[in-house]
Amino acid sequence: MSTDELFPELEWDLPEPFTMPIEVKDEDTDRLGHANNVVYVRWLEEISWAHIETLGMTWELHLATGKAMAITRTEIDYLAAANAGDRLVLATWLTGFDGRLRSSRQFQLQRPEDGKTLVRAVSTHACVSLDTQRPTRAPREYADILGGASVKGGIPML
Repeated sequence: MSTDELFPELEWDLPEPFTMPIEVKDEDTDRLGHANNVVYVRWLEEISWAHIETLGMTWELHLATGKAMAITRTEIDYLAAANAGDRLVLATWLTGFDGRLRSSRQFQLQRPEDGKTLVRAVSTHACVSLDTQRPTRAPREYADILGGASVKGGIPML
């Protein structure tokens, strides 16, 4: 069962999100008692990989092409705190691909208990060579996946 079926009352910024449930653990919190900013970044990375893999952009494809999409920028707006024991739902969307090198992704983290959005984030990625770590043109397979899955109405590439 998808998180959309579990939490139909959630209102997302964009249609048809890819979602991931999260339970905030004690070890996710910092001295202030709420989820640490490093943990939020980890969650963004986890959902990004899970999402592209469901689209067919698997690690095997990365190895076969010798290329990967590397994060070049992440902008996070922390709107409210998450605490140990909170059950959350993180959503993501691919929001852009320039057809050559860069793609973008948008995120929204909600707490179903009160319907509050805790985080909004945007990341930009560039295609890089796995060998040299330098920017390189995205292979056709990536263009098909990223271009085909991008939703309209997201925040433009940073």
